[in-house]
Amino acid sequence: MIELLASTCASAQAYPSQPIRLIVGYTPGTGIDIIARTVGQKLSERLGQPVTVENKPGASGNIGTDTVAKAKPDGYTLLVTVSTFAVVPALYKSLPFDPVKDFVPISLSAWGSMMLAATPSAKIDSVAQLIQAAKANPGKLNYGSPGVATPHHLAMELFKNVTGTSITHVPYKGTAGAITDLLSGQISVMFVPIHVALPYVKAGKLVGLAVGSPKRHPTAPDLPTLTELGVPGIEVDLWYGFMAPRGTPRDVIAKLNSELKAITALPEIQSSFAAQGLDPATSSPEEMQALVESDMVRWAKLIRDAKITAE
Repeated sequence: MIELLASTCASAQAYPSQPIRLIVGYTPGTGIDIIARTVGQKLSERLGQPVTVENKPGASGNIGTDTVAKAKPDGYTLLVTVSTFAVVPALYKSLPFDPVKDFVPISLSAWGSMMLAATPSAKIDSVAQLIQAAKANPGKLNYGSPGVATPHHLAMELFKNVTGTSITHVPYKGTAGAITDLLSGQISVMFVPIHVALPYVKAGKLVGLAVGSPKRHPTAPDLPTLTELGVPGIEVDLWYGFMAPRGTPRDVIAKLNSELKAITALPEIQSSFAAQGLDPATSSPEEMQALVESDMVRWAKLIRDAKITAE
């Protein structure tokens, strides 16, 4: 027993003794990539070891996720992920990893809010008008997303499911094309990250209808939540967080959790996140685990009901 305790203490004192890799399953420049690079720099400074970010995009983040699932559980290969982590099990018939069995959460790092916005030419100035128009002419209105099974897509499918409306999905290959067509009136409505939508709303180029958050967002305090407008059950904020391969020592997880909390509290990190439309957040590993499991259940039901597939 004494030898075991000594070994554990030595492990905690020794970590980290080599460079740490942060794996991102998405392309450079995305919100999740920015989080990894911003936090990674501070993590390197605090731990005294190089922290590198490796982008392994593809298959809704699955390529990067699988890399970490199969990595040695020693705290030197970590996953920086987003809420789609909890969605993919329902989208793919078979995955090379299990989001629950193959990972242990470290901490949340941020939340990202989305706004339901309409093009002015659609003459839709409220959520009530959107629902009325969609029910009067099922399938006539359309909405865009950066692609099938993206958070933007699932958010609108959830809206349709809750409100009993029919609005046609137009998937794009990325956000830029969808936003361009929303601005030009080629598509009627869309869930858009709030920091992307807000400048267009302020300029009168988009109409902000509501936020898909539990409470109003500080950058748009006059914009109501869907729940306030009588459409509850549509909370579609994106969460971001750090994970490690299952089997990573508890003391290493605890050390990383403590460091991430300290980093997230730094004023410069909070300012950097805010510029990207992100709200800094932290959690215990247990809280993040509960969030992953509840999201898996929620999105699996929607994907099943809406018959969404990524294959």
